[in-house]
Amino acid sequence: MTELEKRDALPRSRARRRALGTGAGLALALIVRPAAAEDLAAAIASFTGGASVSPGKVKLDIPALVENGNTVPVTVSVDSPMTATDRVTTIAIFNEKNPERGVGVFSFGPRAAKATIATHIRLAASQKLTALARTSDGAYWSATADVVVTLAACIDGDPV
Repeated sequence: MTELEKRDALPRSRARRRALGTGAGLALALIVRPAAAEDLAAAIASFTGGASVSPGKVKLDIPALVENGNTVPVTVSVDSPMTATDRVTTIAIFNEKNPERGVGVFSFGPRAAKATIATHIRLAASQKLTALARTSDGAYWSATADVVVTLAACIDGDPV
């Protein structure tokens, strides 16, 4: 091999190693982040343990059009007497297109007077949100809302 051939072979060798490293990194990312591929229905089924979910009793208050997905106000309230025997034990929020499907899970103790949470979340793209409430009798109630986001947030690669 001539000196010129040796110099030309070196950049190709580096390019080949770089391409193999990139491919291995992408494969590892797919293995390490299986939850990102989980769809909304699967995330909800995981939370409920496969129990049926009924629409109603839950109010999901979120703007239908959001200019900036970095800080989106959301309030979830549940129609419940909040007595020792009839109360909401948990509220959970799920999204359709963020890298992680679960936004948050909020628990209520027996002394909670109201089943309401208010927070700010990040949204990667226009998508559907679902709020679930688990009651002390084991029932699940839900509400959904579609949100249009004009400036996306928390994008980890391309949103689905």
